[in-house]
Amino acid sequence: MYFVLPDTTRGSMAEQTVVDRRRSVALPPGGDAATIAAAMNPAMSAWIALRARVAIRPGQRVLVLGATGNAGRMAVEIAKHLGAGQVIGAGRDAERLATLGKLGADVVVPLGDADALGAAASEVDIVLDYLWGAPAEHAVRALVTHRRDRGRALDWIQIGAVAGPDLALPSAALRSANLRFMGSGQGSVGTAAIVAELPALAAAITAGTLTVDAAPVPLSQVETAWSVPAEPGRRVVLEPRSPIRYR
Repeated sequence: MYFVLPDTTRGSMAEQTVVDRRRSVALPPGGDAATIAAAMNPAMSAWIALRARVAIRPGQRVLVLGATGNAGRMAVEIAKHLGAGQVIGAGRDAERLATLGKLGADVVVPLGDADALGAAASEVDIVLDYLWGAPAEHAVRALVTHRRDRGRALDWIQIGAVAGPDLALPSAALRSANLRFMGSGQGSVGTAAIVAELPALAAAITAGTLTVDAAPVPLSQVETAWSVPAEPGRRVVLEPRSPIRYR
């Protein structure tokens, strides 16, 4: 099963943990537990955003801001899987940016080139923002400036803040465009709504829809795994070795 923990100091990095079955779902038969464990958390960010925060419609255009990170790369695949007509990936890592086409990105843009980003992504319908901070600030200005029909809705979904916790947003951006900001995560989406989406996401992972590079490590080796950086794109999965007991 896969489960969502409540807000508690008792986590799940242990051989055994207590699970509230109302917060859990059964995994698809035949699914690889390590692959699902590696993919669910980063994939959930885009999946929940495009299903529970805004209902993506077939053919809509999506910009993934921070598309070279693990979650951002999965967001490219998820947007395509859920029906996006065009997916634009923006990121800093040039090498990883060049690989996004294989994952479904139609256009890739390097961060730092505001004019190129504005020209490529000005007509998107949804932004999945994993960065926030200065990159998001520059992207807002670029998209609004280049947008032909500013009255058409642009849903900006804030998911991560790896580039900074704050954003200096010019008031004119909100007055001069139909720009709608929202966050996606536990709290902005209720637990029941998150759990309801998990079976379909687990099924997509099991079917091979997402590119996952899982690196299983025994929990007994957690100290070593914690101190050795994983290769880009790899997700370390800690596996308990004690017998699993059900009550």
